[in-house]
Amino acid sequence: MFTFTLITGRTLEQGRNLEIGKFSKGYLNSVAVCEMAKEDMEKLGIKDGSNVKVKTAYGEVVVKAVTSASTTPGIIFIPMGAWANMVVNPNSQGSGMPTLKGIPATVEPTSEQVSALEDLISMFHKKPIKIDFSQISPPSSTSTASGEYNFKDVVCCFCGCVCDDLEVVVKDSTIKSVKNACAIGMAKLLNYNNERVYKPMIRKNGKLVEVSLEEAIEAAANILVNAKYPILYGWSSTSNEAMRLGVRLAELVGGVVDNTSVICHGPTVLGTQQVGVVTATLGQIRNRADLIIFWGCNPLHAHPRHTVRYSAMAKGWFIKGRKERKIIIVDVRPSPTSRIADLFIQVKPGRDYELITALRMAIKDHTIEAEEVAGVPRDKILQMADMLRSAKFGVLFFGMGLTMTTGKGRNIEEAIKLVQDLNEWTKFVILPMRGHFNVAGTNAVMAWLTGFPYAIDLSLGYPRHNPGLTSSTDILIRGDADAALIIASDPASHFPQQAIENLTRIPVIVIDPRWSLTSTIADVIIPTAFVGIEVDGVVYRMDGVPLKAKSIVKPPPGILSDEEVLKMNIKKVEEKKFGG
Repeated sequence: MFTFTLITGRTLEQGRNLEIGKFSKGYLNSVAVCEMAKEDMEKLGIKDGSNVKVKTAYGEVVVKAVTSASTTPGIIFIPMGAWANMVVNPNSQGSGMPTLKGIPATVEPTSEQVSALEDLISMFHKKPIKIDFSQISPPSSTSTASGEYNFKDVVCCFCGCVCDDLEVVVKDSTIKSVKNACAIGMAKLLNYNNERVYKPMIRKNGKLVEVSLEEAIEAAANILVNAKYPILYGWSSTSNEAMRLGVRLAELVGGVVDNTSVICHGPTVLGTQQVGVVTATLGQIRNRADLIIFWGCNPLHAHPRHTVRYSAMAKGWFIKGRKERKIIIVDVRPSPTSRIADLFIQVKPGRDYELITALRMAIKDHTIEAEEVAGVPRDKILQMADMLRSAKFGVLFFGMGLTMTTGKGRNIEEAIKLVQDLNEWTKFVILPMRGHFNVAGTNAVMAWLTGFPYAIDLSLGYPRHNPGLTSSTDILIRGDADAALIIASDPASHFPQQAIENLTRIPVIVIDPRWSLTSTIADVIIPTAFVGIEVDGVVYRMDGVPLKAKSIVKPPPGILSDEEVLKMNIKKVEEKKFGG
């Protein structure tokens, strides 16, 4: 049987449909797919659009096979989501970051149907989880604002670009149009009310039932106070103000506070802790960078406005646009972004560390005896090295192609060393392509308050940081946690299967505006308002620049901010632990 290498990652349609609704048909059709090279499909007798079963050592899943010109023979690609995470490698290699790329897999035709999102978790979760969206409608409002308002310089709260130049027209309390946003940012602003939760709920006799906010807060406090080792996870899609309260709550209950960097750029933190970092703001890069590398990322799909606003095609003060820049793409397969490259380097999956080391040798004029390294011919490595040394101001943007594959933090450490070496010749900086709109802010706030940016264990009364042990992914995989508070996140859609199985076995509190796979297994659901749409809040751009996200519409009646709900939780926990 032929073995493929499984790669996961973001796509434009995955991101757009995620914002339209995770339980929508569009999301299913854009995520429950397996992209394959035409040659591989012909070899296995698989027709375009037919169902296939993907198997790895960690599980199996049925998805739809689609032909992709971007996929190299021998590689298959499943967009990030619940279907991919049924078959990924849970081993984090001590980083907290499961191995979501470079996994050996087999593919075979099947007559089995592709599972709906809620059916995936039903495989090992026995609670009733059926959601009837036709029964869910916003509560009636007694004071609907009328009139038309044009909001300028709106901050987009989707990805780490945090574009702050959007124009939004609101008419009669409804967002009518959006300018300057990418397809994903526009989808979020125009569809944020889809699949919305409007009432607090708790699970009674196995079923979720509507309750008052006070009753939901009481139930959540009871779960946290009675837990011996709870995890408080998420945070990257809420405000810095809420995050400060999250750390306080974790201290009170003696839990682990962790954020979504554990499944994206946690290894980046580890690499930076080892060797430091040479970095810059996106504004400096836009104005000065004449050479840009995108390594292990596809910004045209994951960060659609990045290339036009901050990097490749952006017009700066000293560099006037694309014609004055050189673009290098390093990835395991061609991508939409690689089409704009002056040089495309295709590296073998899991071999990035070797290629970076070879580049460091070339930069220092050491001899590379091998004819190729990591699948890249020696001549191309030398060509790339010459381009790097010739730059006046270079930048290396890297994504989860480096963090999710073998090597983890060591890949990042070596990439930073490459940039440090280049600064002996010219000016060069490095910057991670952060995913969630405030994951950089969450890392910063946690570091201010505890000394560590993620995976912080407060069970002994003081902060400890040991990824692999104190990371929420590893804790859930081992089955050590006995309760979970999930805020502004959906780990049931993005953690490996083994972690999700154990999450379903413990009491779960969800604080989030919308239904998600995690909320379907929750014991307490507390709906909240959207940061950057319904409430203000400070967020950090991927380069660490803070921005104030604006409120442009009012939240539904009775819906509070994350910050207000957390304050109520803290007060109730303090009452139960220390007395009224």
